[in-house]
Amino acid sequence: MATTGTCRFCNTRLKDTFADLGMSPVSNANIKEENLKSVEYFYPLHAYVCGNCFLVQLEAFQARDEIFNDDYAYFSSFSQSWLEHARNYALMMMDRFGYGAGSLVVELASNDGYLLKNFVERGIPVLGIEPSENCADAAREIGVRSITEFFGVALAKELAAKGHRADLLIGNNVLAHVPDINDFVAGQKIILADDGVITIEFPHLMQLMEHNQFDTIYHEHFSYLSLLTVEKIFAAHGLVIFDVEEIPTHGGSLRIYARHDSDSGKTVTDRVNALRQREIAAGLTDVSTYTAFSEQVKETKRKLLEFLIEAKRAGKTIVGYGAPAKGNTLLNYCGIRNDFIDYTVDLSPHKQGRYLPGTHLPIRDPQAIRQTRPDYLLILPWNLKDEIMEQMADIRSWGGQFVVPIPEVRVYP
Repeated sequence: MATTGTCRFCNTRLKDTFADLGMSPVSNANIKEENLKSVEYFYPLHAYVCGNCFLVQLEAFQARDEIFNDDYAYFSSFSQSWLEHARNYALMMMDRFGYGAGSLVVELASNDGYLLKNFVERGIPVLGIEPSENCADAAREIGVRSITEFFGVALAKELAAKGHRADLLIGNNVLAHVPDINDFVAGQKIILADDGVITIEFPHLMQLMEHNQFDTIYHEHFSYLSLLTVEKIFAAHGLVIFDVEEIPTHGGSLRIYARHDSDSGKTVTDRVNALRQREIAAGLTDVSTYTAFSEQVKETKRKLLEFLIEAKRAGKTIVGYGAPAKGNTLLNYCGIRNDFIDYTVDLSPHKQGRYLPGTHLPIRDPQAIRQTRPDYLLILPWNLKDEIMEQMADIRSWGGQFVVPIPEVRVYP
């Protein structure tokens, strides 16, 4: 997919670096054993900041249908904490806005139906829009009506013409994944009912910068978002953000609530105004704030490598926990392969038996940890560290310890 070198929102020429993580493979493209000796493609992982609208973004090198295809490996239902987050959200929305049997709840990038099933269980009509056929099939098996499409203006017009307009339109961790952000947001305007509500969750750029979360930069994430920039994008398409919540998922995320600009019944809350001012105070309207982030990234890499080198020289064994996209960014940027880590594990059977892209570390069942009894367990999905440390608490019986790499290396006994 050709790069234009201009901002995907406002078309300003991109020239300021946010973080240059070198060359990296596509993060969720886990490798089958028979393909280990095949050619593997690496692409620049170089994030820029737009000097006009402050959208942090990657240039696009892969078409979206090459990433989100029938072999897409991320299934939401393998994290209990994420399932609980989805359930709590669904109950809160039903309570706050009174959705019922006469409503339509539409989710963009609905994955395996992990969220919409909570509405189905209460008799509320739903529609999942999911580009990966394997994920959509899993959703259909649990009763979540799903179509396999990429969402944008064309699909929104088609659905609206059939009377499918959303009273609640949900997009969790998808806004960052769309290469054409204008088409995606314009489509939401079309499919939203006149008095409907949009909720979108995305990792908060301010948290990424504050906590050195550079590993959340990968090719599936085309954009890295602040409230200030998302307000501009939504306003350009006739939508108003009227409320916002700061939530702990993915190391610190925002949940925004949006409406048509013609819907005056939902006033803008103080939370929106307060967060906007905090972002301004943090320097998010100054390009130099963004360009200074590169040095933080380099120092985080140095500290992790220092720990691993010292541990290996002391004869310690290290294995990974998890095979998330963020872990692949971390491992490839830092050059961490089987000279440091023996293997990694993952609960998802869709990943077990495969190998991580770039590093070719084998992905095994978590039971392997109890068989090999490593000294250190490096938690790659650090946003789930509490859940993982509870699951794997028995490593302490042989003196095993947990290592969390972000925001900097920390060892937990």
